[in-house]
Amino acid sequence: MLKKRVLIIDDDSRNIFALTATLRSKSYECLSCLSAQEALAILETDAVVDVILIDMMMPDMDGYEAIPRIKELKNRSSTPIISVTAQAMVGDREKCLRAGATDYVAKPINVDRLLQLLSEI
Repeated sequence: MLKKRVLIIDDDSRNIFALTATLRSKSYECLSCLSAQEALAILETDAVVDVILIDMMMPDMDGYEAIPRIKELKNRSSTPIISVTAQAMVGDREKCLRAGATDYVAKPINVDRLLQLLSEI
């Protein structure tokens, strides 16, 4: 089985550290960045990215703005995007999906649910 490569976009390095450690222990490769702008720069290249995990609440450009921009990149229009949000309120999942996310996980992240989503990609 080929390793899947996950791009983690989160403005909090502690979240990146925790997610990276968890995913690497399950044989995923991880790339990470601290802003949506940085993510767009990575995604405009030919870098291999099988799935994107994006924090919805970030300064400058949040996930709701970033996801449609990612989807506009010709080589990324079909890349699965899982939105991650601490604002787990009624309607958030729908709002994330409307923005173009493939699926949604709430913080604190249920690792089993996240791994299940990743296994389906």
